[in-house]
Amino acid sequence: MARPSGLAYSIHTPRLILRCWHPTDANPLQRVINDNLDYLRPWIDWARQEPESLEMKTERLRRFRDDFLSRRDFVYGIFGADGVRIIGGTGLHTRENKDAREIGYWIAQAYANKGLATESTAALTRVAFEINRVKRVEIRCDPRNQASARVAAKLGYTHRSTLYGNKTDAEGLVRDTLVWTLDATEYPASGASAASVAVYNRSKVKIL
Repeated sequence: MARPSGLAYSIHTPRLILRCWHPTDANPLQRVINDNLDYLRPWIDWARQEPESLEMKTERLRRFRDDFLSRRDFVYGIFGADGVRIIGGTGLHTRENKDAREIGYWIAQAYANKGLATESTAALTRVAFEINRVKRVEIRCDPRNQASARVAAKLGYTHRSTLYGNKTDAEGLVRDTLVWTLDATEYPASGASAASVAVYNRSKVKIL
C-alpha cells in the first residue's frame, strides 16, 4: 500500500476540525484569547505578549499561514465540528529537526476537561508519524500543568527528561520543563495510533 503523502491542511476528528489559520480568523481568535488571558498566562509563553492589536494578530496569522504552506512550521487552529467555533490552537512544530516534531496545544477554558486536547493531539501524532514520517514527537509542559502531562501520558508518550530552571514564568519565577517523547518504534502500540482521523490536503483530497 502506498504511503499517504501531501500537506495535512485540514484534520477532522469526531468532534474537531484542525486547520491552517487564515488571516480572516484574526478577529474571532483575538476575542477568544482576550477572554482567556488569565487562564492561559501561567502556561503559555506567548500569552505574556497579549493582548495585541487586531492588525498585529492578522499579520501573525498571515506569517503562520506562509510558514505552513512553505512547510517551515505547522500551526493549526482547533475548531468545533462546524469549522467556525474556535476551541483553541495547536501545532506540529519543526523546532527539533526534519526527523522530529514538537506538539504544543491550548484549549479555551470553556472547553477544558472534555478530552479535546487529547483528541487533537492524538490526531497530530498520527499526522506526524503517518504523513510526515518523523522518527520522534515531543510534548513539553510545566510540571505544574498536570492536565497537559495527562494528555501526553494517555497517548503513550514517556516522560524522558526534565529541563531544570530552563525558563521563567509570567511572574518572573524560574520554572522547569517536562519533556515527553514518543518514538516511531513505540507509536504503533500507543493510544494515539488508534485515533479516528481524516486528513485532507489543500485541494480537499483525503490523504489519510
